[in-house]
Amino acid sequence: MSIFDSFNINSSGMTAQRFRMDIISENIANANTTRTEDGTPYVRKVVTFTEKGNQTPFSRILNERLDHYSGRGVKVTQVQEDTWTQMNVVYDPSHPDADENGYVTYPNVNTVTEMTNLIDASRSYEANATAFQASKSIATRGLSISGMA
Repeated sequence: MSIFDSFNINSSGMTAQRFRMDIISENIANANTTRTEDGTPYVRKVVTFTEKGNQTPFSRILNERLDHYSGRGVKVTQVQEDTWTQMNVVYDPSHPDADENGYVTYPNVNTVTEMTNLIDASRSYEANATAFQASKSIATRGLSISGMA
């Protein structure tokens, strides 16, 4: 693996985590949105990542060819709506979006879960930034030793 591969892997991780933080922020911002453009409550969104390049499982590559790993980081494969978590239904007959029984359907966004995911994404971003900085330091040090810098 070349030093540039590590730059690519770390930068793709930072890009993916930044995108994930954007989606989480959108979820938090719409936690109380009971009516979107299509007239339905906002539905929480979830980001899915996959390995870039080689689609062979990492463990197999690691075990078979430790020195020849050819992955190039991660990429966002999809942003999907969370259809497995139930919407929050609250009795509030005075709300303009209440149904005939007085119940309002709020988004399936749990602010605590979203904040936990935001912390996770932020820490993952920081880890990639630290690894990128370490790779950069190694490259700079190698150039200074060789007299090229």
